[in-house]
Amino acid sequence: MTADTVWLRQFVREVADFPEPGIGFKDITPLLANVDAFRFCVDALADHWCGDSIDHIVGIEARGFLFGAPLSYRCGAGFVPVRKPGKLPSTVKRQTYDLEYGTDAIEVHSDAIAAGDRVVIIDDVLATGGTAAATIELMQSIGAEVVGLGFIIELKALAGAGKLEGFETTSLLVYDE
Repeated sequence: MTADTVWLRQFVREVADFPEPGIGFKDITPLLANVDAFRFCVDALADHWCGDSIDHIVGIEARGFLFGAPLSYRCGAGFVPVRKPGKLPSTVKRQTYDLEYGTDAIEVHSDAIAAGDRVVIIDDVLATGGTAAATIELMQSIGAEVVGLGFIIELKALAGAGKLEGFETTSLLVYDE
């Protein structure tokens, strides 16, 4: 976290015991509701990524859509949603991944990204890194070049960045606890 992003913390609400006991949820809805904070986040990500000749911004369901879509506009790139299974209406490419207690999957339209396309993956929070790592695998299975990943918040104690080694990542706010 840099000194110029510290002020964003006032717009991240801490919700205890959500979605289950013992979890301290970082709620970004106050950030989204504040035009200056929301604009700052989109602009900061754009300043970081838009000079890299990006073909697509890939937003991870669902809050990655909220930042990915305006970022794609700023970068002059297409926006591609990565969704949970059964949400996309056409032919999809799927990537499964392990969770602490089971497995999950993500999907993208098969024709959304072409081999050789340069993509940046965007999500709101980097926690354990499982979904982001699965999205990298999904993009690489299509033949896309993953330029990097951007997050609003990183929960450093959950060590998700370790699953993304070898890829440039940027997080606007880093929580150490």
